[in-house]
Amino acid sequence: MRYTSVAVAAALTLVTVATAVQGQRPEDAVDARSLALLAKGQAQQAAGNLDAATDLFESAVAVDPRNRGAFVRLAEVAKTRGLPGKAIRLYREALSLDPNDVAALSGQGEALVAKGAVIRARENLAKVKLVCAKRACPEVAVLTASIAKGPPIVTAAATVPAALPKAD
Repeated sequence: MRYTSVAVAAALTLVTVATAVQGQRPEDAVDARSLALLAKGQAQQAAGNLDAATDLFESAVAVDPRNRGAFVRLAEVAKTRGLPGKAIRLYREALSLDPNDVAALSGQGEALVAKGAVIRARENLAKVKLVCAKRACPEVAVLTASIAKGPPIVTAAATVPAALPKAD
């Protein structure tokens, strides 16, 4: 009689936990709505409509923050627009979800080179080579070429001020 209440409480706890765990999505499953938005955004990006693509990728991330592909695509758009700092941050978000994402590692390495952080880009290259140890990855060649090319040379262009209208 003394153990009956404890046994009933333990059984109820076990049933509750089992039901709660059974109803959850798998850890790596991304919401289908987010994947649909990602596909639409990729189509817009391919068509050259970067504003619409950015909106769709951001919507995909809002629907499911675990959509690593949306972060990678957002970073690619930022890199295309000449915003390597923003691209680095977005690639970091993707890498926080999967540290072995070759596309994110390579893209982040290219953005680091654009920012002038060649040493950190070499670290990314080493990680890409480690992940791609047993298979051929085109990302290794792309990142190696980007590092060999080096950061872009930025010079201050001499600008000639426009002629000001003469004051009468």
